[in-house]
Amino acid sequence: MSTLPQSEQLRGGAVELSIAPRAATDADDDGHDEGAGNGVGPTGRPLRHIPEPALLDHHGPAQVLAICNQKGGVGKTTSTINLGAALTEFGRRVLLVDFDPQGALSVGLGIPAHQLDRTIYNVLIERSVGIHDVVLRTTVENMDLLPSNIDLSAAEVQLVSEVGREHSLLRTIRPVFDDYDYILVDCQPSLGLLTVNALAAADGVLIPLECEFFSLRGVALLIDTIEKVRERLNPKLDITGILATMFDPRTLHSREVMARVVEAFGETVFDTVINRTVRFPETTVAGEPITTWAPRSAGAKAYRQLAREVIAR
Repeated sequence: MSTLPQSEQLRGGAVELSIAPRAATDADDDGHDEGAGNGVGPTGRPLRHIPEPALLDHHGPAQVLAICNQKGGVGKTTSTINLGAALTEFGRRVLLVDFDPQGALSVGLGIPAHQLDRTIYNVLIERSVGIHDVVLRTTVENMDLLPSNIDLSAAEVQLVSEVGREHSLLRTIRPVFDDYDYILVDCQPSLGLLTVNALAAADGVLIPLECEFFSLRGVALLIDTIEKVRERLNPKLDITGILATMFDPRTLHSREVMARVVEAFGETVFDTVINRTVRFPETTVAGEPITTWAPRSAGAKAYRQLAREVIAR
């Protein structure tokens, strides 16, 4: 994993951008990366070969990744589902944890979370309920789900009086560490107690960052929270990487934001970039990952490449 270089560039103020945007439209889902013809990727860096991950002869202990950004609509849930599915294609066993009361992760996998009798809320609050009682199989082989629904919104209030409240999620998922290779936690769009729990339980943080100016401005607060959790609760916490999402190479605005992200965070930024595409909303309706819904699409290829990078880090 890598640490964040030059993160102070974002603290206490905005990153200056000189932007004259053109009209933005959905990018074609044709797999084209601007600059790919001359060996330069969408990040502006030379394209690097990432080898095929080696097969495993056993599973576990799990690496826990928190998919986190306090700004909503940046692709956290989409990235959690599709990264998880892509990791399974490389022989990894994956548990997805829906840690957002909105339950978008569960819905995105075709689970009617509002109809469930037991969710992650029950495991957190009720001593008689264990994680094995709640984990569900998904349609993707070797990818399971710890579902959530609106009940989880009450947990933040109920956990306040608990001893060791920041480690409630860690206690919840610890019994299955040896069952999985990756546990991906889809965080809610806030920096409250639930998100702090996710950071306290995680080995690393994956930050989806929309290629839009206001998304960039909010990263400083998230990084500050990550550093506080590292200092006070979880010394091993690191930033696995920053994932640029909703990138449209045809707009100057997207390219300018991408350049500033790479300038500020350097090698922490994944080479993989997720372009805007109409495919992702379709997969939400279908209730399955893009890797199975449209396996040859540019979006599916991008998340497979991201999985390679995550494994390599």
